[in-house]
Amino acid sequence: MKLAFDFLEFFAGGGMARLGLGDRWRCRFANDFDRQKCAAYAKNFGDDDLIQADVTKLTLADLPNGRPDLAWASFPCQDLSLAGTRGGLNAPRSGGFFGFWRLMEALNQEGRAPRIIAIENVTGLITSNNGADFITLVERLTDVGYTVSAIVIDARHFTPQSRPRIFILGFSEDCAPPLSATPAIDEYTPPALVNAIEGLSENARRAWGWLTPRPQTLRNSTLADIVVHDTDDWHSPDMTAGLLDAMSSRQRASVDDLLKRGDAHIGGAFRRMRMENDKRVQRVEARFDGMAGCLRTPAGGSSRQILLAIDKGKIRSRLMSPREAARLMGLPDTYCLPATTTSGLKLCGDGVCVPAVRWLAETILEPALDNARAAAA
Repeated sequence: MKLAFDFLEFFAGGGMARLGLGDRWRCRFANDFDRQKCAAYAKNFGDDDLIQADVTKLTLADLPNGRPDLAWASFPCQDLSLAGTRGGLNAPRSGGFFGFWRLMEALNQEGRAPRIIAIENVTGLITSNNGADFITLVERLTDVGYTVSAIVIDARHFTPQSRPRIFILGFSEDCAPPLSATPAIDEYTPPALVNAIEGLSENARRAWGWLTPRPQTLRNSTLADIVVHDTDDWHSPDMTAGLLDAMSSRQRASVDDLLKRGDAHIGGAFRRMRMENDKRVQRVEARFDGMAGCLRTPAGGSSRQILLAIDKGKIRSRLMSPREAARLMGLPDTYCLPATTTSGLKLCGDGVCVPAVRWLAETILEPALDNARAAAA
């Protein structure tokens, strides 16, 4: 049996990184501030290694002894997201990164720095504060000796959800994988990421390399496959008509065409505010390509994703359920969600796609650590 790897899970939420890492990984520490998320984490994994607390209040004494193989940090994205306030790393929520980093520096000073640090967030991190936030984060890693790379992975390769996220990986000297000096310009290394590297210091640029593995599209399901069809939660005909009336004329014509065809389609939709003729207008925007839009936390009514079901010339609508959202995140149906709809949707909307983490683990993290162990033997 292969030896297990030890990891620390910061901003743990409901433990999606833990699920994605899988059976070869042993959690030594987990932390989150949110009470409902911690309750879900404890219900699914137990609370032996879980500390519910503000990361800025933690000290080195709260962390386990020894050198961890991995520290994972999916820190809050609200201040970095294009849909948020864009306050950046200096804003209260996304600024939680510095609480995490203070602990990483403390481990480093004791000679116990994690062999790998993995940081996951929205792709808005690349351009937040004109790239200054990304530079700050990367240079924190390179300043203490990590070799750094990053890759953008969209959950659509694994589940029927459009959810691009950036994964920034720092490797200690004893386990850095082979990296390329030249980026491949594609969806995994978009131009914005390549341009951001130009702003790094000379020392940081020397410590940067490009990952070459690429996930293939492994998804074998569509939005229709994760939807619960037999439910009483469908809207009234009048509510559905109101949603259709809120569509643009072009969008409405597309829906009418699908209705005329008579076959079955499932679409996901959001309410959006748009400027039309110098006025703010709320529109319902839907997609029927078999994919859901990116899950968001239910901060307001417009953040809830709407399901539209077309069949035999008729259309129904309702809000997406927490279980359906969980399936879009790659959570198994055996996963125990919070009891309330709002808490369940928040847990999913703030989470990391489970199979995306699994791909990173088996393709990049585990081979790097296995090679390091073999070299040290």
